[in-house]
Amino acid sequence: MVTMEPIWVGDQPLVGVEVKLPKTTLLSISTARGYIMCGALDIGLLNDRLGDRKIIAGRAVGVRTLKELLESPLESVTDEAAALGILPGMPGHEALLKML
Repeated sequence: MVTMEPIWVGDQPLVGVEVKLPKTTLLSISTARGYIMCGALDIGLLNDRLGDRKIIAGRAVGVRTLKELLESPLESVTDEAAALGILPGMPGHEALLKML
């Protein structure tokens, strides 16, 4: 099952997506410029093999809900996200504000 819902960060509506798979759930919240995602996101792949795309993204591990994704610290970020001041340890909602 796939669900989409508006996620408000400040006064901005963002897109929250939850994909329920057998034994796991994929979570993401996106802006027009970038996104944060659960531990399934491969930051190394985005930096190394897809670096030319300049993807702005962050990864939080151990999250099970979109609310947790907003509140949890990012475990890793892409090089492009770091260039915007988005750093590991930053809560998801703060990273999303920098992606607006």
